[in-house]
Amino acid sequence: MIKKLRARTKLRRRLAGLLALAVALVSVGALYSVLVPQPQTAQAQDVADPATVRAGKQLFDNTCITCHGANLEGVKGRGPSLVGIGEAAIYFQTSTGRMPAVVQGAQAEKKPPVLTPEEIDQLIAYTNDAGGAGVNMPAAQGEELRGGNPARGGELFRLNCASCHNFTGRGGALSSGKSAPALDGVDEATIYAAMLTGPQNMPRFSERQLSPTEKKDIITYVKSVTDGNNNPGGNPIGGLGPQSEGFIAFLIGMVALVGVTLWIGSKA
Repeated sequence: MIKKLRARTKLRRRLAGLLALAVALVSVGALYSVLVPQPQTAQAQDVADPATVRAGKQLFDNTCITCHGANLEGVKGRGPSLVGIGEAAIYFQTSTGRMPAVVQGAQAEKKPPVLTPEEIDQLIAYTNDAGGAGVNMPAAQGEELRGGNPARGGELFRLNCASCHNFTGRGGALSSGKSAPALDGVDEATIYAAMLTGPQNMPRFSERQLSPTEKKDIITYVKSVTDGNNNPGGNPIGGLGPQSEGFIAFLIGMVALVGVTLWIGSKA
């Protein structure tokens, strides 16, 4: 009799323990679902219109599929994967005419765009729908992308950009047949998209490296030195900055030195 009572007591304790464990697990799960923030992946972009996505797929099949693959997976030796590429990269490459590419080369050169702004939006809608969203463009456009501190922008440009684009944004040659393009006439949205995505040899600047405010200050500086408003007097000598001015000074100095030497020799 005593053995039966002990067995029942052990069984009840075990059942009570399992019940307590189940209640604890349910409570922890409920607290986790309430307190932990939900992921923010869905709010990055609005749901695209199905008709726009279909039009974008048609454009992709006609102009991009040969190099980027039927499923945006890329084709070795032709083009990279577009999975998760995002709006900013598509906007930069297509609005500057670099894509669709005409020929394979060291880098895609800027040319008049093939796609209209409406077609670019359709292509962005399709790549986001088929490959997932990546880095999006800011809502601001045009002069709204300019910052309020061009001096700070100039400092940041010299630290991060001048080694390739020159002090005044005139561009320059790089290795392996590549080059950093001149920034004359480039609109604000294109400059911002380039900093977001790092096309070709350019590094990508995350918000940890350059905040949105700092990017806008850089744009303000670039526009100030490329829009023709930075030469209050004299000849800009190509607008290349200290290197062209130093070369002219060196050339004039050498000619003067040779002339003085010849004059002294003739007197002797």
